Amino acid sequence: MSQPLTCSVVIPVYRSETMLKRLVERLHAVLHQHCTQFEVILVNDCSPDGSWAVIQTLSQEYAWVRGIHLMRNFGQQSALLCGIRAAQYEIIINMDDDLQHQPEDIPKFLAKLAEGYEVVHGVPQQLAHSATRNWASNFVKRMMVRVLNIPFARQIYPYRAFYAYLRQAFEHYDSPYVNIDALLSWGSNRFAQVEIVHHTRTEGRSGYTFGKLLNYAVNLITGFSVVPLRLASLLGLVFMGLGFVLIVYVVGVFLFVGRVVPGFLFLSVTVLLFSGVQLFVLGIIGEYLARMFVRTMNKPNYVIKETTR
Repeated sequence: MSQPLTCSVVIPVYRSETMLKRLVERLHAVLHQHCTQFEVILVNDCSPDGSWAVIQTLSQEYAWVRGIHLMRNFGQQSALLCGIRAAQYEIIINMDDDLQHQPEDIPKFLAKLAEGYEVVHGVPQQLAHSATRNWASNFVKRMMVRVLNIPFARQIYPYRAFYAYLRQAFEHYDSPYVNIDALLSWGSNRFAQVEIVHHTRTEGRSGYTFGKLLNYAVNLITGFSVVPLRLASLLGLVFMGLGFVLIVYVVGVFLFVGRVVPGFLFLSVTVLLFSGVQLFVLGIIGEYLARMFVRTMNKPNYVIKETTR
């Protein structure tokens, strides 16, 4: 180790009471060897099982384990943001609580950061999820590449390490719609990846359903980009041009052929087409208005109920 390292490991916790002790023990073995000072922050996202009781016990047993208990379930990204803001040390590491992310891979992240990068993601050789989950995950990443203009988004995974000073870029961010990778892209473009093994979940099941991932994608696109509004404007221009072409066609048939364009079907299809586009555009505008309304309510990212220290 070329220079002293201090590390904070931030882990959002949900339905993981049976796995937390093993996770903490394996983290200790790795962090004790590679970091001069370290802490593990377990953010309980109002898990309905006994996770908080386990966190309290671990915090009493290990001085370097800190527990944060959120008042209600705010979601993984908000729990991560809470832990990131609470971290004390220079390097912050995010990982899941289900042992699909191996603590033994942490030295790879530290070595890559030492090369001069500011954010390092662990890229699995193969995802241990269902085909539907993998498709939804890849869809979200494609949206980040195209809509948010984050070219490295294909290599983004929830196992990451970055320097704590990047928090300055989103220090005052208070929207309830949170995406850690989008926020990190505000402060850096020096991203890198290391290869890891993504293990299957040994117990329980993931809380991410296809519907939740789709909702996550919508929140990501409309929460961090104005591209959908520009798409709405483009659609308006395209269909305005199409309407002009239809008018020219109808008038041309009447003037040069001497008859009116017949057909109830033609009229119905035209009305349905234009009204559908109008409703779609209004829906996009409505999404942004809804977000503005939520912001005016000052709805917090998260609320801390209690901590262990």
